[in-house]
Amino acid sequence: MMTALATFAQKATRAIIFRWDDTIVPMRLRLLGIKVDRRAKFVGHPIVSLARDSEIEICDSAMLISRAFATALGVSHRIVLRTLSSKARIRIGEYSGLSGVTICAMSSVTVGPQSMLGADVLVMDTDFHHITARDRRHAPIEEADFKPVTIGTNVFIGARSIVLKGVSIGDNSVIGAGSVVSASVPANVVAAGNPCRVIKSID
Repeated sequence: MMTALATFAQKATRAIIFRWDDTIVPMRLRLLGIKVDRRAKFVGHPIVSLARDSEIEICDSAMLISRAFATALGVSHRIVLRTLSSKARIRIGEYSGLSGVTICAMSSVTVGPQSMLGADVLVMDTDFHHITARDRRHAPIEEADFKPVTIGTNVFIGARSIVLKGVSIGDNSVIGAGSVVSASVPANVVAAGNPCRVIKSID
């Protein structure tokens, strides 16, 4: 009896949290200047940093999860969306799903429609620092190398993978958990490892 009551209470509490997040989070994000489609879904409040004159767009029916209980694997932290320059753009495509993901853009990061980014995936389009030892510590972040990142339609990126600058991941491809994606991946393949390499084609 007590177990049934505890289960009911847990479900009721989570239902209230879901409703609260779905109502309040989009309003807060819009106040910060984020473009949020009215049908985008949120569990928990993402951490957002929007550079002046940059753009973050969250499209129709995208789902952003920042609470550990709302996904099977859990997440280590809330979703982080951060633009680093006035020209930067982040676009989260229609019906995509992100769980505890971090995205940092100096130029452009695009997540295509219906794509899934697993727990604690990290996506960045910049090196953040110079490679040369002399300039590495003190040079402005704008002087580091950066190139746009494009994640195609219906891509699945496994938990704790890292996607680096200049990468394009083709439609329908799967990236294995814990991969470091430093070069582009074609469509319709499974790829994994460090560095990430194509393992096989998929139908």
